[in-house]
Amino acid sequence: MNSQPNLIQPPRIAVWLLKLFVLAEEAESILGDLLEEFALLASKSGEAYARSWYWRQTIRTLPRLVGIGFRTAPAMTSVAVVGGFLLRKLVAPLIEPAIFGVLERYQVFFEHHFSTYMFFASTGIDIAHFVTFLLIGFFVAFVAKKREMVATMALGFIYAAMAVFGSVYVWTKTGDGALLWRLTWYLADAFAIVIAGAIVRTHRLASKSRPIPNVL
Repeated sequence: MNSQPNLIQPPRIAVWLLKLFVLAEEAESILGDLLEEFALLASKSGEAYARSWYWRQTIRTLPRLVGIGFRTAPAMTSVAVVGGFLLRKLVAPLIEPAIFGVLERYQVFFEHHFSTYMFFASTGIDIAHFVTFLLIGFFVAFVAKKREMVATMALGFIYAAMAVFGSVYVWTKTGDGALLWRLTWYLADAFAIVIAGAIVRTHRLASKSRPIPNVL
């Protein structure tokens, strides 16, 4: 019969975050050591303390895992990031002309639905940019195999930094406060890249953990 502490599991989100970044060859060692220490603390100091400790270790461990992921394959990670950046440069100029081309094609319909036209001409463009960044994130994660999160976070950080510095610079020059509101969309675009990386990484981990069927 299992004792109560053995039934206690570490925070699922913390474990998931570690799995996103840890390399396969280190996963068993790092996660196993943390789980062992977690179980010991849970039995001695209680579940709440053990969970708090696990989160602290997760926060401390993640930057080290990011560094290891990049150092062990800097070329592949850099290629993925640069490829994503260039792909964004190639696709970005096509988004607005494509949307306005559709709006012009169906002009008769939109003459009677002006609010719909305005939605696609404004928020629709923002959504299209978000989806584009998401797809670029998928591309980067696919190229940066096993280091999906390192590559997508690097590219996402680059775009976030560009958006912040660019918006603040223009705001100081023009005083247009609307640019700061637009910054939320720019940051969402950068975050979309990271989301794509997490989706691809999670899918690959799930595929590896799936049992291989016996075919006789």
